Amino acid sequence: MVEWTTLGTGPRPVPQPVATPLVWAGAVAGAPMVVVLLGTVAGPGRPGLTLTALSLLAAALGGCARFTAAPGTTVLCWLFLNGFAVPPTGTLTWTGSR
Repeated sequence: MVEWTTLGTGPRPVPQPVATPLVWAGAVAGAPMVVVLLGTVAGPGRPGLTLTALSLLAAALGGCARFTAAPGTTVLCWLFLNGFAVPPTGTLTWTGSR
């Protein structure tokens, strides 16, 4: 015989989100680790894989954070992606005369 019971009674408390500086510290610590790990394991020429991993890191950090932490977390992960994971595609030069 199957007996149905409720799992919870009443409303559950909503957990407090993590403070924004702690989320940003997690992004500053986690993004270089992701870039170095994937650069070592997969090779330096795979920015798509690194972009996916950094996006998952930002989503994981955003799951427990306040909404106001999202822009800073995104910028930090983007800076590490463009600064260290994406190989340069050209050189900066002057096209005209002085």
